[in-house]
Amino acid sequence: MTKQKLPAKPNTTARNVVNLPPNTSSLGEISGSSSHDFTSVLINQMLDSQWRANLDTKGQQTMVSAAMVAMKGIKPQDELEGMMAAQLVACHNASMDCFRRAMLQEQGFDIRMENLSQANKLTRSFATLISALGNYRGKGVTEQKVTVQHVHVSDGGQAIVGNVAKT
Repeated sequence: MTKQKLPAKPNTTARNVVNLPPNTSSLGEISGSSSHDFTSVLINQMLDSQWRANLDTKGQQTMVSAAMVAMKGIKPQDELEGMMAAQLVACHNASMDCFRRAMLQEQGFDIRMENLSQANKLTRSFATLISALGNYRGKGVTEQKVTVQHVHVSDGGQAIVGNVAKT
């Protein structure tokens, strides 16, 4: 029995790396960071989550542009928000791909249901990320404070419940 030698590097699928021009002035709009390196890495991580293998060059450019527009639309204010923006875009794309796969005619019912289940989980993750981003930005749900006071109203009297201001 002969032993096989393992390759020095694992085989990886070739990917298209987006190289941002060094003088990109809108880095903060995309990633919330003024760091070229951070923005470049973040965009490439997000793009690696998209299935672009069957697209021609124009289609790939369109997907890259759309993803960056989506990240700008989230308006990240710092690096953490930039990471959340990238996750939101990736999560959206993955859920939409699961929905697309669920609609393929040639697959069985079990595979369709699995794709719908994964799409459902991704959609809930998307909603959780939106909530987390809102909480991080200070726009999350705040606790309501209710003050209950004991009020006596005599027979024939009237009471008003709520804030009353004299005009």
